Amino acid sequence: MGNILGIFIIFILGFCINYGLKKSRYDKSNYKKESGNNYFGVRMDKGKYGEYLSFNKLEKIKGDHRILTNVYLPKGNGETTEVDLIYIHETGIYVLESKNYSGWIFGDEKSKYWMQTLPNGHKEKFYSPIFQNNTHIKYLIKLLQIDEKIIKSIIVFSERCTIKKMVVTSEKVKVINRYELNRTIEKLINNSPKIFESGKIIELYYELKPYTCVKEEAQYSGKQN
Repeated sequence: MGNILGIFIIFILGFCINYGLKKSRYDKSNYKKESGNNYFGVRMDKGKYGEYLSFNKLEKIKGDHRILTNVYLPKGNGETTEVDLIYIHETGIYVLESKNYSGWIFGDEKSKYWMQTLPNGHKEKFYSPIFQNNTHIKYLIKLLQIDEKIIKSIIVFSERCTIKKMVVTSEKVKVINRYELNRTIEKLINNSPKIFESGKIIELYYELKPYTCVKEEAQYSGKQN
């Protein structure tokens, strides 16, 4: 009985230390500063946790940049559309839709609905993230009054899923797993001219910043489109 209790105590201590270290790292992160989300809330929400992981990867990419998360863009009818991540780089603006899913993913650029197949065989239809991100980009262009040519759409799935069948022909749209994020954006960066000076990146960042961390009543319908 004593051995079991000792093992249990060691397990609890290990868990608490690990949790404390991860929380401390999170509290010092730029994602925490940008999102305002607390660590426990992020860990309990797989969508937010996926955004956090993607944010951390984006920070490691070289070049002048700023990152915003949970940006609620006005649609002009009293509603908003929520963008998971906006990466403003000297080569353009990269709009990310994060999907922290598991299983197999089937879809294509022209289909309105995609399919998720879980290991137990259960199938779940979901709205195309490309269509979803196209809506985000539409209202981002309207708000910033910028050329759509400088914007790229990146759909990021977790490492826990397999993109089994995906047909995408547009050069400005990428559907990837998170482990491919840096490599994919770095390739796009290397093939793109420098568009923004440092001052313009900061200007765009502060133009969008008021649309992050908004009050709950201003967020409704944010994830519907």
